[in-house]
Amino acid sequence: MIDTIYIEEAIRTHRRVLDIVARFPQARVVACARYGEVFNPKAQNFRLQKQKPALILAEKYNNFVLPAPIGYGIGAQHNYYFSHVLNCLYDCRYCFLQGMYQSAHYVLFVNYEDFQEGISGVCAATPDEDLFFFSGYDCDSLALEPVTGFAEHFLPFFGGLPNAWLELRTKSTQVRSLLSRQPLPRCVVAFSLSPDGIAQKVEAKAPSLQRRLDALCKLQQQGWLIGLRFDPLIYQHGYQQQYQQFFAQVFARIDLNQLHSVSLGVFRLPENFFKKIHKLYPDEKLLAGPLAARQGMVSYQQELEQALLAYCTGQVLAYIPASKFFPCTL
Repeated sequence: MIDTIYIEEAIRTHRRVLDIVARFPQARVVACARYGEVFNPKAQNFRLQKQKPALILAEKYNNFVLPAPIGYGIGAQHNYYFSHVLNCLYDCRYCFLQGMYQSAHYVLFVNYEDFQEGISGVCAATPDEDLFFFSGYDCDSLALEPVTGFAEHFLPFFGGLPNAWLELRTKSTQVRSLLSRQPLPRCVVAFSLSPDGIAQKVEAKAPSLQRRLDALCKLQQQGWLIGLRFDPLIYQHGYQQQYQQFFAQVFARIDLNQLHSVSLGVFRLPENFFKKIHKLYPDEKLLAGPLAARQGMVSYQQELEQALLAYCTGQVLAYIPASKFFPCTL
């Protein structure tokens, strides 16, 4: 999977670095002073790199925990995110990361303890209020778990924080580390799901809907709280029938007692990200749809967007109580 590993010189003997390098004995190892030397230069082709990304092992020095954007949340008043990885294993055509970053390489920050110190500090500042932390904002929380050991290290840590909730957002079936331990009462494993007909077109390298549902079912049977993230909703001719069948398929396998939350949102991208992605994929049908720019964002034409959102909202609320529903307002 990984042919080249870049390592910052300051962490070349870090125990996580040594463990990861040992997993890929055939990989070419290249030293660098800082990860930005490899990750940030503008003269890079994200689309080309995505065919065979390298792994960059780095150390993060600040901004370990950041406030989540307004409208990003699932019920809590205080929402934060942290990014132990930049970029994703999968190649979803709608993903904003390909418009935000210059490089498709994976960056893994190995100094987990500094992230944990930052999270503990935020929790200590408001000890009487619940806080929600999102780990899958700039990556998939679990897709690289066999390499990163992220969940293995962070779940026990979050288990010791009485006012912290953790969301693991994923399309992955890498749930072995979760199934090997008791469920964490304040952890939501949130699966991003799309109809198979859409996923096959725009979610390259991601597991099928059936495989994601299988992983989800294993977790809820063991007692883990589950989240459903129907985001982004994609317009196609006849979307009503497609999404009706999709929601019926998903909720037929959901234990409502283990369902923490459901969110949905339509396809949207910041306008500058959209322009960059369109240059990378000029023939992509998704990007040539009935789209319009409004207030710096590109999404479907307003009437179509509202119809798609209203229809899918009605479908979802036929299965769940409104108290578990959190439409995306970003």
